[in-house]
Amino acid sequence: MKTKTGRYSGYIRPFSRILDLVIINVLTAYFSGIPVFQDYYFLFISCAWFIIAANLGFYEVYRYTKVIAILNCTLKQTIAFIVFCLALVHFYPERDSFNTIVLFTTISVLIILVFKLFIYFFLKKYRILFGGNFRTVALIGKRKSINPLQHFFEENPDYGYKLIKVFDLDHHKTEQLQEIFSFILENKIDEVYCSMNDLTSKQIDDFIFFADNNFKTLKFIPDEKQLLSLNTTFEYYDYIPIIAQRTISLDETLHKIIKRLFDIVFSILMIVGLLSWLTPILAIIIKLDSNGPLFFIQKRNGLNNREFNCFKFRSMELNDEANINQVSKNDARITKIGRYIRKTSIDELPQFFNVLWGDMSVVGPRPHMISHTNMYAERIDNFMVRHFIKPGITGLAQTKGFRGEVENDKDIINRVRYDIFYIEKWSLLMDLKIIFNTIYNIIKGDIKAY
Repeated sequence: MKTKTGRYSGYIRPFSRILDLVIINVLTAYFSGIPVFQDYYFLFISCAWFIIAANLGFYEVYRYTKVIAILNCTLKQTIAFIVFCLALVHFYPERDSFNTIVLFTTISVLIILVFKLFIYFFLKKYRILFGGNFRTVALIGKRKSINPLQHFFEENPDYGYKLIKVFDLDHHKTEQLQEIFSFILENKIDEVYCSMNDLTSKQIDDFIFFADNNFKTLKFIPDEKQLLSLNTTFEYYDYIPIIAQRTISLDETLHKIIKRLFDIVFSILMIVGLLSWLTPILAIIIKLDSNGPLFFIQKRNGLNNREFNCFKFRSMELNDEANINQVSKNDARITKIGRYIRKTSIDELPQFFNVLWGDMSVVGPRPHMISHTNMYAERIDNFMVRHFIKPGITGLAQTKGFRGEVENDKDIINRVRYDIFYIEKWSLLMDLKIIFNTIYNIIKGDIKAY
């Protein structure tokens, strides 16, 4: 069974909005005990929901949108909606109590979220089982540039992209572009993906002109250097457009407050609930295993490249190379107990004191030794962007397999890439997901943990 491309897609968002409107008004009537449309209260509630949703992009869910993004937006929608409903009590003091409003808004959002996620996952299954709700796709570029996206389309049918043709641009010929344009039109291709690095400026302009005039969706695949600098935004000074290089989520005061409060609460729980009894035990074991102090204290670079003392449980013999050479696999400097606490990441736990004191965060880019920071700053593009926020005990790069020893430039480049993505796209739910993945990796075992 196959359906025409986009046959039902245009109805999904209107259906979602109508369904949400019904849920909100039915629950408003239930909790207030007043029939719908008896006064303007219901109108205010409904308008507020959709105005907030429009500003937060609550209904901007695409086939490539991740669940974590949906949950993050829902959390913001919930908070804003609760605030509005509480403010509305000033005009309708007889209508609801504080507890009733919180209960009403919470239940409303939970029911809406259940239906939202149901539609999201239903469409994924529908695309796999019946091949419906798909978009036909063509890829243009050299093999090296387009292979990752080609594999993504072929291995993830639930996203609803049907790869029709791959054009390998071995030679940049005008005749070849004309053939591509003809194929796209004849086969009614919906979306065209071009590798920016494999096209000249003139060819990019040709593709843009073709897409604009033939109602085709055109998207570009950046290379690694372009990817690190693509998060630009337009700002307007009167009518003059200004390009800002990147937006940093944690530059917003509210986000800073939320993250700091989370860091304080989480670090206190870890210090009181875990370190309070684990530290004396490790003090005895580490002392019996080798001579030296319980803690290993090392200077690291933090926010705005400021130096701070980073705490760890000592896992190595005392040596003169600790501030120069990173730990390698089967490193002779590691003690017997050190191998275990490094494997399980127990050696990192004292950094919760760094978090409580404000030098670090629970989640963020991992801090490096000062000598390595200076070295990578000279060799790796955008490396110092990592210091725009506080370093973390764990981070997105670490959960993606780029933790521990840096064996080659690819390791540090990918680490920087994930760190910059985290800096620009931070959310509390992303932090929670990273913490969960970190715990999962510790239980499962990480080959880079040594």
